[in-house]
Amino acid sequence: MENELKNNTQEQPLHATNHYMYYPDEKDVPPYLAYGFRPVFLLLAPYLVISMILWGLVWNGVLSIPFMDASLTWHIYEMLFGILTAGVMAFLTTGLPELFPGMIPFVGQRLKYIVALWVLGRVSFWTIDITGIWLTAILNISMLIWLLWFAKDVVLDKLQRHASLGYSLISILAIEIWFFSSKLGFVSIEGISILKVATGAIVILILLALRRVNMEAVNELMEDKGIDDIYISRPPLTNLAIFGIALFTTIEFLYPENSALGWLGLATAASILALTSDYILKDKFILNQPYVIYLALIPLMLSLGYALMGWDILNDNIYGINHFRHFITSGGIGLSYLIVMMIIGFVHTGRHLTSNIYTHIMILLIVIATLMRALIPFFENYIQELYIYSSILWAIPFVIYIKVFYNFLLTPRADGIKG
Repeated sequence: MENELKNNTQEQPLHATNHYMYYPDEKDVPPYLAYGFRPVFLLLAPYLVISMILWGLVWNGVLSIPFMDASLTWHIYEMLFGILTAGVMAFLTTGLPELFPGMIPFVGQRLKYIVALWVLGRVSFWTIDITGIWLTAILNISMLIWLLWFAKDVVLDKLQRHASLGYSLISILAIEIWFFSSKLGFVSIEGISILKVATGAIVILILLALRRVNMEAVNELMEDKGIDDIYISRPPLTNLAIFGIALFTTIEFLYPENSALGWLGLATAASILALTSDYILKDKFILNQPYVIYLALIPLMLSLGYALMGWDILNDNIYGINHFRHFITSGGIGLSYLIVMMIIGFVHTGRHLTSNIYTHIMILLIVIATLMRALIPFFENYIQELYIYSSILWAIPFVIYIKVFYNFLLTPRADGIKG
């Protein structure tokens, strides 16, 4: 009986298949449109590679893009909102049918149309000098509105089990409208200040999403390894970290040069770092498991970012704060996208989580690239080299992702289940 259970466990993941019984009866759905994450990851990986390398070339003066008169602001916007909408679309269209049994998965033609809207948003961004800001604003804001409509069951859920995800998306939509209002001249606030607020809101959304990802991924990993324990992501720790991020973001916007912000940065860093204590289980040691290490690196990077920004403010050296912010953006947010793409790429294609030389290298390169870019204040003489080489190193993991995962994304599930 034990061997039979073991064999059944090896055939398919145990926690990511309940919603497939509601899979729509749609004929001739190609594998790349068979579930929400598939087309998104197929497009997102190469888009990240192209965007990061192009930015490195633009920043170093090797390449000139006409519309980028404020290249830094637009680069930050695209890496925050452009990538976020793809990541949220993959997460919601894959995860909501799992969180709300009975919800019909979003596949086939309907999925193709919404992915096309995201692609049009990216095209409008790169051609904004020709098509204008209005078109880019309409396409990108429409994308977030659609995501909120798709997630309406989360917000309207009477038990409010996952409503925080929906409320976070509403706040991010409001911030994006605010940003475009600034660019169109309706408000006088600088776009870069609004994007700093957006960074805080996105980090909050990521922490909320990672609670769900951790619960599924770590427990499924332990089940595969035969570890008899349960991982629980404790809400009070997450809520404290979210409060710290929200407070730091608010004070930075209102009083960016106030020394109290430095202490808030250190306190926020401590609250985020405390999230790693969830990986210390009562009976079993799991911090030697690769995916636990991968996931723990996310709060570690975020914590380093807020700690060094706080330290920088307390030392009256405002120049370095935006470089240290790369621990949050390139590091914490970048790792979040990559690791979720890896986990979903394995689990939701009917495979078990697997770590190997490729997954190790992907994570390591993101960390190294982040260190190169975030520590520029200590090596200012090499700023040009650090920027271009860190851009290349940061892009390589997504090239490796294409090599490792594209076959999974373009073929039916390994366990024969639809999706």
